[in-house]
Amino acid sequence: MLTAVAVVAVGFVLLAWSADRFVDGAAAIARHFRVSPMIIGLTIVSLCTSFPEMLVSAIAAWDGNSDLGIGNALGSNIANIGMVLGVTALIVPLTMHSSILKREMPVLLIVMALALLLMFDGELGRIDGIILLAALVALLWWLVHLGMRERHDPLAAEFAGEVPSMPLSRAVIWFVIGLVVLIASSRMVVWGSVEIAHFFGVSDLVIGLTIVAIGTSLPELMASIMSVKKGEDDLAIGNVVGSNMFNILAVLSMPALIAPQSFDRSALVRDFPIMTGFTIALFLMAYVFNKRGEVGRIEGAILTVAFAGYLFLLYLQS
Repeated sequence: MLTAVAVVAVGFVLLAWSADRFVDGAAAIARHFRVSPMIIGLTIVSLCTSFPEMLVSAIAAWDGNSDLGIGNALGSNIANIGMVLGVTALIVPLTMHSSILKREMPVLLIVMALALLLMFDGELGRIDGIILLAALVALLWWLVHLGMRERHDPLAAEFAGEVPSMPLSRAVIWFVIGLVVLIASSRMVVWGSVEIAHFFGVSDLVIGLTIVAIGTSLPELMASIMSVKKGEDDLAIGNVVGSNMFNILAVLSMPALIAPQSFDRSALVRDFPIMTGFTIALFLMAYVFNKRGEVGRIEGAILTVAFAGYLFLLYLQS
């Protein structure tokens, strides 16, 4: 048990470190080929940010623990809004200025509706995975088109300040090192998490929703806090919204493609509705109850308390 906990802890540290190197390398390579910072931020950075979850989900499915991967996808989305945005707004209130974010929020709801439709029969098959990947390609195309059209959006300046500039050789080295360590650390996280689940007698789904989801969301929490301290509120919210879209389309497609099978129904009747509730709550807080697009400390407290309540519910039911 202690070995498993130590392996998971070290795995998360390496996962966070390698994810940063991987994202920086990928972004710098794209910048070298004169891809605009807006396109890099909307597509490459957002997709690479979800890459740790993709690897964890893929390795878990390969090992026959598909529920862990599904729990990771749904749990990360819940943690991104309840923990990442909730805690960040408690520290510094967030204000959204970007018109792109106003377009992304409804798209996120559409993506979630698609996933619900595919999961409704209690199974995730290869056809479902192919549909999710096709939707991912369509999303990337739409984001590229949107980024080219909205060149003067507030997000453009924030992305420009975050995309690293380094020689191509160094960018490739960091990209490769980041990828290799990502794969190794993902394997560590999956092995340790499964061992912990077996020790406590809880399901792979619950471990994916809690330990794995929170662990893979911690780097985003740190990144969001650093962003708002630099006045980059749109970037902090955009990273979460983008990550949630990619988590559903890219991360959820991994178990569907690698190990298609039925999944724990709790994911559909408990966790998916809660994920939907958090997403709708964010939408209402930002655009309906507050016309200025602000997520203040009160809203942050509500999201954080709701997330703690969700974890307590999992504890009671486990």
